Amino acid sequence: MPSASCDTFLNDIEDIVSQEDSKPQDRHFSRKHVVPKVRRRNTQKYLQEENSPPSDSTIPGIQKIWIRTWGCSHNNSDGEYMAGQLAAYGYKITENASDADLWLLNSCTVKNPAEDHFRNSIKKAQEENKKIVLAGCVPQAQPRQDYLKGLSIIGVQQIDRVVEVVEETIKGHSVRLLGQKKDNGKRLGGARLDLPKIRKNPLIEIISINTGCLNACTYCKTKHARGNLASYPIDELVDRAKQSFQEGVCEIWLTSEDTGAYGRDIGSSLPALLWKLVEVIPEGAMLRLGMTNPPYILEHLEEMAKILHHPRVYAFLHIPVQSASDTVLMEMKREYCVADFKRVVDFLKDKVPGITIATDIICGFPGETDQDFQETVKLVEEYKFPSLFINQFYPRPGTPAAKMEQVPAQVKKKKK
Repeated sequence: MPSASCDTFLNDIEDIVSQEDSKPQDRHFSRKHVVPKVRRRNTQKYLQEENSPPSDSTIPGIQKIWIRTWGCSHNNSDGEYMAGQLAAYGYKITENASDADLWLLNSCTVKNPAEDHFRNSIKKAQEENKKIVLAGCVPQAQPRQDYLKGLSIIGVQQIDRVVEVVEETIKGHSVRLLGQKKDNGKRLGGARLDLPKIRKNPLIEIISINTGCLNACTYCKTKHARGNLASYPIDELVDRAKQSFQEGVCEIWLTSEDTGAYGRDIGSSLPALLWKLVEVIPEGAMLRLGMTNPPYILEHLEEMAKILHHPRVYAFLHIPVQSASDTVLMEMKREYCVADFKRVVDFLKDKVPGITIATDIICGFPGETDQDFQETVKLVEEYKFPSLFINQFYPRPGTPAAKMEQVPAQVKKKKK
């Protein structure tokens, strides 16, 4: 294990994704190509025909695929799983978009710019006559949008069937798999966790511990795609962590729409999962926690402080506040007040010396006054968050906040 590399604190997932990262297809059990045998002639022409199908062949499993992912760590993990399955089947994952036969576009629906990039990429693929498969939260939440018509779609809980969707698309068919994974009527966390994977960073394994959430924030479009909370069982998550460490990973990043809500649908909790994971972290490896909303960590503060103090767990937690105005938080339906957020941060800073608290701010939410904004500014000045993500509010179609009276665009930009 490359333990020396593990001593350096790595940046956020969006910053570490590199086009130069190695692609470990050869680590996966790629199937052998089956090529019909022809009568051999002593000519170069027939030798080439036997070894290489024509470039425009529709035989599945021989094409080049370019994968583009936008958005959060959860989305990046889904993209890595889809790349791993396609490579294991025999497809070549390429970093050269123009050289690819098919584009797999894995979208994010959080903000308008991300969807704009997604839409523009679809248009470009069509202009270049590429085969297209769409994935991620945009088509899952709004599959009937005009610009998605006639295109193949794979749902966020169906990524284990990406090979089937790609195969049919290569053949010229348009297919859509948007169903939910269920067991005896109960919604599951998603596709199996033991699928092959091509990691963007070979040292980091991103594990989605649950999908969906318990909130109904008025600005959030992701809920329309990921749905209500569905958690993976602890034993499956521990097995995935063990497998990752055996493959040379030295960091585990836990992710979901809200890690703090983990287990509430299956009679468990985030601390229960974390203590089991800590037991299997080898020497020289680390565990990093993802985003948790304030309401779901309040009752676990003591246990969370102990876990974050563990030598193999990063003293880091991402806790979005979004606004320091209780009025705005109520309009957002965030289900906590500023005092709750402060209680969480103050407790962890006291019990875990040197902890890094990251938070998010939304500027220009509908109805936000200058006084509301100044309260947020005061909170930032008070805590001096070392990691602060400031986002301009974007009204997402179909959300309650999109129907509210909007703050003028120039005012939102000025605040940000």
